[in-house]
Amino acid sequence: MTDFVFKSFDEMTPEDYAAIGFMAGLEIHQQLLTEKKLFCRCPAGIYSPEYDAEILRHMRPTLSELGEYDGTALMEFKTKKDIIYKIRHETVCTYEMDDTPPFELNEDALDIAIEIGILYGCNIVDEIHVARKQYLDGSIPTGFQRSAIISVGGQIPYGDRKIGITQLSIEEDACREISDIGHTREYLTDRLGMPLIETVTDPDMRTPQEIADVGNLFRYLVRGTKKVRTGDGSARQDVNVSVRGGTRIEIKGVSRLPEIPLLAYNEALRQWNLLRIREELQLRGINENKFRSAVADVTHILKNTRYEPVRNALKTGMQVDAVLLAGYHGILRRQTQTDTYFSQEISDRVRVIACLTTLPNIIHSDIPSETISTAEWQRIKKTLSTGPEDTVVLVWGSGKDVETGANEIIIRAREATIGIPSETRQAYDDGTNGFERILPGPNRMYPDTDLPPKRITSECIERITAGLQENYWSREKRYRKLAIPSDTIRSLVLSQYADLFDRLVTNQTADPGWAAVVLVQFVKRLGRGGYDVSKLTTEVMNSIFTAVNSGRIVKDGVLKMMEQICDSGPEALLNLLVPANETELVTVVREAQTQIKKMVIINPDRRAIIIIGMIMDRLRGRVNGQTVIDLLGMTNGGRDNG
Repeated sequence: MTDFVFKSFDEMTPEDYAAIGFMAGLEIHQQLLTEKKLFCRCPAGIYSPEYDAEILRHMRPTLSELGEYDGTALMEFKTKKDIIYKIRHETVCTYEMDDTPPFELNEDALDIAIEIGILYGCNIVDEIHVARKQYLDGSIPTGFQRSAIISVGGQIPYGDRKIGITQLSIEEDACREISDIGHTREYLTDRLGMPLIETVTDPDMRTPQEIADVGNLFRYLVRGTKKVRTGDGSARQDVNVSVRGGTRIEIKGVSRLPEIPLLAYNEALRQWNLLRIREELQLRGINENKFRSAVADVTHILKNTRYEPVRNALKTGMQVDAVLLAGYHGILRRQTQTDTYFSQEISDRVRVIACLTTLPNIIHSDIPSETISTAEWQRIKKTLSTGPEDTVVLVWGSGKDVETGANEIIIRAREATIGIPSETRQAYDDGTNGFERILPGPNRMYPDTDLPPKRITSECIERITAGLQENYWSREKRYRKLAIPSDTIRSLVLSQYADLFDRLVTNQTADPGWAAVVLVQFVKRLGRGGYDVSKLTTEVMNSIFTAVNSGRIVKDGVLKMMEQICDSGPEALLNLLVPANETELVTVVREAQTQIKKMVIINPDRRAIIIIGMIMDRLRGRVNGQTVIDLLGMTNGGRDNG
């Protein structure tokens, strides 16, 4: 593959991705629409930046059942973070703070998870065993997340093939990170403990765009149940990417599906380039066993430097260490992602693990003209006895942090001789990604002794199956056979009115195309206009269609009627459904005729259209247009008798 040329994002083809062995899968986290949290009875879904108190904690790793530490936990422990939780009494109780045992698992959340597992075509497990999944980043105050596998082995259709589903789990949501500076990380606890499901797919996607397409299919399916939360933060995707010769890399917490293709492309580019860097190091005779480095304190050499970041650090009593990477000349300037270089891999490790978050946090001798002076570089290189084939990296900070930072520089440089380290990476706004933590292993999972196993009975499965909603793709296929505007189909399938639409069409009380326009386009138009469309409940809309079918209101007046209901509430429907009587109609016509006489109308031919609009607007659909025309006595080219 050394002769393969990695193209730009827009130029890459499916054949190009096949050539590099691109593979990807998804881990989709979706909040469930329940009133209570998963393992306590606090209310779910109440978001607020306000808080009543703060709690400070420090996280420490624990041994697994096999007497081993998880690599991620050890990495997080090295950061020595102060974790601050901002808690609000309304949404947090002593359970979340690990001061009281959990309640039994939320039955409503469990039913929703089982329902979605059935829709996936998964095999529902016979017995639920809650496990603890260790998290030492502070996102969960207990240091672990309670999680349980609900179903395994399903699939969903995608084009002419299937996307496999490894498993579906139910688990409690984590805190929201609001700040991470130096050794202090702060969280809001308003979403902590909310029920969510995690859907893990097989690595069946072969291009970055396919990942987003498949993510949308899962989004449409779960939203079709009307039992999941929607809006910002309600769903988050972790994207797993690998290329031939690489390893699974997890890009965490992607909130928007359209962001996925560029992120996946850059990760594939990164892995491909890291493999090329390994090849270059091997050509230089450098491997894991022959890797050589050294560290020296060079604070005294730089005490009078003019390079501002280092000068400012030294003014506050900080230290500067120099790290020799033997044989690495030019490697740190090798591209990894779009407009990103290998030096960023090192800087990320220093930022995350050594907590040196003020950037830049490193400089290196491959770009000497942009940093400290040539004379200073020469003195540092002499101190480390470097040759022309070597690279020197400088890192600065407090004593302990510099020691950690120098060590991480060495670790990451040595990993380059092996290939691609297994990592969890965070998504950046520009479509690239950066180091977040070591990829967790199986040692972070262990059984929860606070909760007993829970059987899922055949009666439970039968009850949930009997109430299943039609899945997304079946309903969409059915709607495409009806005379419905194509741009309304997807929105209609996912809307709260889908079942109402089916009843209207089945009972032949509404034209499918017109009904779809009312339920989708009219509602969207009103929402964009600032109207409170939440008042347009299924019951209200059903009443409107019933009134149209019985002749009490006309189709032309439906939008105006919906506006009035949004303004005044459903109680306005009672008055709006009363057809205008002759006395009211005559009064409105005369008032309109009087009003139009006072208006300056440039084009007299539009006089009739204007007065009819005035009357129809006033009566809001309680009379049809022909009745108004007849009453106005439309003659002589469209002039009224007024």
